Amino acid sequence: MQLKPLARSLAVALSIVVIAGCSSTGGTQDGDSYGSQDGSSMGSSTSGVGTSGQYGSTSGSGAAGQQANSRIPEVRTIYFDYDRDTIKSEYESVVMAHARYLRANPNARVVLHGHTDERGTREYNMALGERRAGAVQRFLNTQGVSPSQMSVVSYGEERPAVSGQNESAYSQNRRVVFNY
Repeated sequence: MQLKPLARSLAVALSIVVIAGCSSTGGTQDGDSYGSQDGSSMGSSTSGVGTSGQYGSTSGSGAAGQQANSRIPEVRTIYFDYDRDTIKSEYESVVMAHARYLRANPNARVVLHGHTDERGTREYNMALGERRAGAVQRFLNTQGVSPSQMSVVSYGEERPAVSGQNESAYSQNRRVVFNY
């Protein structure tokens, strides 16, 4: 009799994933989908020129969509709330873009690097970093990405993106990085 609540929970979760997949990417009219939220210093500009199809938009011609799916999405870092391993809704479109890329490129491999801020014990932070990267891996898997294309590594607090002991630094260190 416990199977019925489990089936209901799975149906609700699947519905949420489908609805999230249909949501807007939140880009602007000039095509600047995310600016420089990823916190990296890749040296590339994300201004609107040539980026409107970046995340595999289904509008427009099919060839443009195919071309967009052949490029690794520019935004390769997503951020998490304190002591949480759930993907924020504002980053679901980023993860969806990576899912489209990985599905379109079955030979591509990604390592998901989980990170935390420095608060908490080393052991706890290693586990939290792994849970964060695992949450992204599960999301990608539900979007049809092959498990053989993904692996997870947790660095915990060991590789901070920003030094400092304030919320600004902490928020930039609570992240998962897509490493191709």
